[in-house]
Amino acid sequence: MTANKAVVYRGTGRRKESVARVRLVPGNGDFSVNGKNLKDYFGRESLFIMIKQPFETTSTVSKFNVIASVMGGGISGQAGALRHGISRALLEVNEDFRKDLRKDGLLTRDPRAKERRKYGFKKARKRPQFSKR
Repeated sequence: MTANKAVVYRGTGRRKESVARVRLVPGNGDFSVNGKNLKDYFGRESLFIMIKQPFETTSTVSKFNVIASVMGGGISGQAGALRHGISRALLEVNEDFRKDLRKDGLLTRDPRAKERRKYGFKKARKRPQFSKR
């Protein structure tokens, strides 16, 4: 007796303060992010295009269902983390995708983060108002 278990591909993506744990399951292209539909969770069309970019690069647009758990940061950072996680999971599907994903910059973790606040300043670089007298 053999267990008919579906193949699951996993990937972890990061961007700013956000972390996305992504599972790709063979399917018809449905997205589930923290239990919600992609449109309900993100809401902006520009983010949908960004998130689906790895599938368009590898020509696997409606071959996988995405189940993702995203935490930390804001909407933009979470979308970037999700894109990074999907790209890494697609590498598990087929290692030949690496060249195309690398060329489009989808495998590189975006290192940009919020700059730390310095003492004597209001924010990272904003200084208090200068007073002559």
